[in-house]
Amino acid sequence: MSDPNPQRRGGLERDEVYARPRQDLVEFSFDEEVARVFPDMIRRSVPGYEPLNGLLGVLAERYVLAGTNIYDLGCSLGAASVSVRRRVRHPGTRIVAVDSAEAMTRRCRVMANREPGGPPLDVVCADMRHVRIDNASLVIINLSLQFLPPQARQGLLQGVFDGLVPGGALVLTEKLAFEDPAEGRLQASLHEAVKRANGYSELEIGQKRAALERVLLPDTREAHVQRLREVGFDEVYEWFRCLSFVSLLAVKS
Repeated sequence: MSDPNPQRRGGLERDEVYARPRQDLVEFSFDEEVARVFPDMIRRSVPGYEPLNGLLGVLAERYVLAGTNIYDLGCSLGAASVSVRRRVRHPGTRIVAVDSAEAMTRRCRVMANREPGGPPLDVVCADMRHVRIDNASLVIINLSLQFLPPQARQGLLQGVFDGLVPGGALVLTEKLAFEDPAEGRLQASLHEAVKRANGYSELEIGQKRAALERVLLPDTREAHVQRLREVGFDEVYEWFRCLSFVSLLAVKS
């Protein structure tokens, strides 16, 4: 059955960014066109995204301490920040949501203002690599490290570790690469099947894949864990997984 309102889906503006052939296909960017449809795009493109963000609020209750800061690095429209804000009621806490895309932070501020109560939420337009992590009990990096140059990733995570208080936690969610080519092909085919089931055409899937291939550079799970241990985390757990998307919890002793 065709969608009776193809411009909207579930009350969201429908993602049609790659619905028409593009002769000038450029690298994917979080510009105004993407920001406008991002809630629909991420929901249909990343399996597990909605339950993951819901569980982040529950996880935050376990690790956030009174009088500390919470950072959401690469916050996009602030879904993780909002989830945490709904659950955390510790006195003296503050959430700092950071994204380098002005189109995202502008819309994030609007969405944040719709959520009354909870800790203060500051939305900052900045490169996450230039933000000093200070007195933090929780840092969230959701699907953002993969867009940084590989050589910059360890330095960012070192800054996160150094800025966490003892007992503080980092949540790192990423799309995985796979050492086994057969597993990589299987996971890619399952991911594309999810996109088809969510209404994306072959044209949309192919064009978005081409736009992302030089800007989204995933690591293997093993590479993530090794990097986290190298910067100082003794405890690293896989706490959420859906197909090729994994969320790791790293706790500072």
